[in-house]
Amino acid sequence: MPESAQQPPSSAADRRVTLTELIEPLVRDGLMSPADAAELAGIAGALSGQEHPLVWLARRKLALPGGGELTLERLTRWFGAHVYLPYFAIDPLKIDVEAVTGVVSPAYARNLKILPVAVDDSTVTFATAEPFERGWERELGHVLSREVRRVVANPLDIARYQEELFGVSHSIRKANRFSAEPIAGINNVEALVELGRAGKLDANDRHIVTVVDWLLQYAFEQRASDIHLEPRRDSGNIRFRIDGMLHTVYQLPAPIMTAVTARIKALGRMDVVERRRPQDGRVKTKTPAGQEIELRLSTMPTAFGEKLVIRIFDPQVLVRDLSALGFSKNDARHWSEMIGHTHGIILVTGPTGSGKTTTLYSTLKALARPEVNLCTVEDPIEMVEPAFNQMQVNAAIGVTFAAGVRTLMRQDPDIVMVGEIRDLETAEMAIQAALTGHLVFSTLHTNDATSAVTRLMDLGVPPYLINATVIGVVAQRLVRTLCPHCKVPTEVAADAWTALTRPWTLDPPEHAHHGVGCDHCRGTGHLGRMGLYEILRITPGMKTLIGPDCGLDALRKQALKDGLEPLRISGARKVIAGQTTVDEVLKVAPAFDDL
Repeated sequence: MPESAQQPPSSAADRRVTLTELIEPLVRDGLMSPADAAELAGIAGALSGQEHPLVWLARRKLALPGGGELTLERLTRWFGAHVYLPYFAIDPLKIDVEAVTGVVSPAYARNLKILPVAVDDSTVTFATAEPFERGWERELGHVLSREVRRVVANPLDIARYQEELFGVSHSIRKANRFSAEPIAGINNVEALVELGRAGKLDANDRHIVTVVDWLLQYAFEQRASDIHLEPRRDSGNIRFRIDGMLHTVYQLPAPIMTAVTARIKALGRMDVVERRRPQDGRVKTKTPAGQEIELRLSTMPTAFGEKLVIRIFDPQVLVRDLSALGFSKNDARHWSEMIGHTHGIILVTGPTGSGKTTTLYSTLKALARPEVNLCTVEDPIEMVEPAFNQMQVNAAIGVTFAAGVRTLMRQDPDIVMVGEIRDLETAEMAIQAALTGHLVFSTLHTNDATSAVTRLMDLGVPPYLINATVIGVVAQRLVRTLCPHCKVPTEVAADAWTALTRPWTLDPPEHAHHGVGCDHCRGTGHLGRMGLYEILRITPGMKTLIGPDCGLDALRKQALKDGLEPLRISGARKVIAGQTTVDEVLKVAPAFDDL
């Protein structure tokens, strides 16, 4: 880095923003009442220069004349327009950390309260909340031989990401400096057993600890459900899954990736030396706000090294009510009736990642009263819940699902949850539990609710036992929901609506919605996910059809007659309610007549 960029420039013309100069424009633009302005004018001159005026104003939580609160984001947007500079929402996922942190030193950025946010061959963009300080702009333009552009950003975000981005970049560079030479022959699959062993980095090195701590906290803040650490030939990719979509976050040098993976494996009490076979582990940690989080770890040997996936389980999802999960009023009523039984089997079906665990755990937590003995057998235990008695499957020592259920039956349970029915033996044990007066929850992998009945028969369960024990089946999917901050009305394409609701006749809404993209949703138009549900009740009419020769088509027709609404119709109702889009539902929900 050029020596002249190490210290901030000085200029007699430079000055910092004052509260006094903001009051009159805020009143003129309708963001502050005259009464508030008069009160602030009396104390504006006494403010110290330690806190930015926008931050000071936001902390007072002033009411907007038109209703609402004068937030820091609202103030910063206004301020950008006031000083004729673009507003910039700092999104770490969209910043090339290695590139921007190489432009100026951390001390230089801190002293001037600036943050580089974008770099290309001809331009460097800096975020600032002090637009009247210009000396650094001229100096850096000369030193960097590139055009310097300025944008206005939230002053608290600038301070925060100065520490985070420069801190993690510094740790990675320091760790890389002490790492060994690149691993030779890493592109050779036969050399897999040697991957990572040439590195001298210690997983407990303070720089590696810093990188791992940043990575986990960053994932929590970004609402990630999974973290993927993927080794490549010369480097490693870090990706977050947010609302079902993967986003590349960072690229690490190969030795650093190996050390980071080793550090996380050590936290999960896994065999750090063993890289040839898959391993599983778990970690319990806390967010910066003090909330406990469960992490499930899974490693897999690949051609370029050991891939690690961290599944993040947020305990907060377990306190959601049914409407927050996505149940309609009708669905919630049917589900509540089903779980109100004292004995029988309730099945939840859907592919991996469809929200089955959240639905089951939320339901079980609601049922886990002090007078109830609730036991589970899982593979693995997804989330440790103090209100449950949880057993983990361990096939190596003979603890299978069937053996686990057999053990639970001797534990005087009231409610039993079997992680998954995979074979006839497990199905028979679950049925035996239901027949002896227990309420049993479990999962199956089928495309829709009705297929669960034929799947049980395919496993070898006699139809009369299905009739005697199964209360109902819920099939589900997760669909991305529209961002409430930027969704706008739009027309519904007739052909798309027909494709969604075929073969039913459901009137399209006068207008649907789509997300245009904003800072809250990173420009995606979507924020969060919710469930689509298809609830099959085993009614008397259904029981008359469940027999050795029953066909799936006949079962579906009876289910529709009994009030079943398919997944796509559940999705269509959420489109009508303005919660999601037709395209999102078509992506995740199978067509009823294609099953």
